[in-house]
Amino acid sequence: MKHIWAPWRIQYIRAEKTAGCILCDKPGENRDKQNYILYKGKKNFIMLNSFPYNPGHLLIVPYRHIGTPEELTEDERNEHFGLICRSIVVLKAEFKPAGFNTGANIGKVAGAGIDDHFHSHIVPRWQGDTNYIPVLADVRIMPQALEDIYETLAGKF
Repeated sequence: MKHIWAPWRIQYIRAEKTAGCILCDKPGENRDKQNYILYKGKKNFIMLNSFPYNPGHLLIVPYRHIGTPEELTEDERNEHFGLICRSIVVLKAEFKPAGFNTGANIGKVAGAGIDDHFHSHIVPRWQGDTNYIPVLADVRIMPQALEDIYETLAGKF
């Protein structure tokens, strides 16, 4: 049997689980660095995904608790898409990915981990970043710690 050590996960495992929506709660906690919030706009904010597919995986999140994109106001929608574009510019400059996946998982059946608070994903991609390990071992290898990624991107938005 092979063991994969991920000691940083114990903090999540032991953390008290709250009843509210983390995407609603985190911006108001005034702990942006600990919550990996990189930028706060007027209608949306940018944060690192705590369970990323790749290093630099960002979330664009409206402050307002809504479930689907058609509920966004025009101002929310314009800022949301603007922050997606700004995120791509920053990630290109800092991480030099070969491409990106962008989008949203709308509803639990579509893969949304938080299905009642709409948010968009920006995932940097590199040639060969997906290999046989996820297929054979159901494991994803993250080559960089979230704290390091946060420090690289902090102040760039």
